Amino acid sequence: MSAKDHVTTTARGADLARQIVVLSAVSFMLIAAVIGAGAFGNTAVEGQQGGALDTDGSYLAPAGPAFSIWSLIYLGLIAYAVWQALPRQRGSERQRAMGWPIAVTMVLNGLWLVAARFGTLFLTVVVIVLLLAALGWAFRTAVATRDPRGGAVDSVLIDGVTGLHLGWVTLATVANTAAWLTTVVPPSWENAASAIGVAVLVVVALIGLALAWRSEWRVAPALALAWGLSWLAVERLTGSPTSTPIAITAIVVALVVLLPPAAVSGLRLIRPSID
Repeated sequence: MSAKDHVTTTARGADLARQIVVLSAVSFMLIAAVIGAGAFGNTAVEGQQGGALDTDGSYLAPAGPAFSIWSLIYLGLIAYAVWQALPRQRGSERQRAMGWPIAVTMVLNGLWLVAARFGTLFLTVVVIVLLLAALGWAFRTAVATRDPRGGAVDSVLIDGVTGLHLGWVTLATVANTAAWLTTVVPPSWENAASAIGVAVLVVVALIGLALAWRSEWRVAPALALAWGLSWLAVERLTGSPTSTPIAITAIVVALVVLLPPAAVSGLRLIRPSID
């Protein structure tokens, strides 16, 4: 066997391994999700950790319907795993760049559910921060490797799904951390909860704008962030604990985060050459 043939064989083996790892990662994530949903008689996620992860666990927890976005993210990740396993995707340079980061996000997604079920609340914070970092890596790679001629499937299953995952987990990290802090800080801190919540949401606005700017104004992260912020506002207005200042700030931040990338996306539809 020549050196060239050896390199080709090695590359094919690595590509096949990557495809198998992605399929294994999505399988692990889905098993963890089914267990986390309480399908086998165990307590669902919102009832675990003493209810700290429920919608009333902190001032920065969104209302229940917000979490339906997970169905869309999971469907997207399943579709991606199947698509990337096709023979014609095996040697794709973009798949070589994206497969491993996305697999890591799937594994960490599942590990968060394991941590919520069997670990501590602080451990869930550690895992979700790692997940956020991995999603940042994955989305940055997606932006760097994006080919405008890649097609709609490539754009939706890589850029779109990864962006939605990143945007939602950005807000989920805030909510998860707030839930943990609520259990460890002195009760007297609740007097300043609204002020602290407003300050945190201002930081979320800056993060959301930074994500849009660094990703050349991709809209997917902003859509997920705005979705979660809108339901956070609903929960603070109609649920418990109630906070009108946090609710109003959440609505404003949702608009601030969403409008700039949405405007750029509109321009891209009018002028496809803008990518």
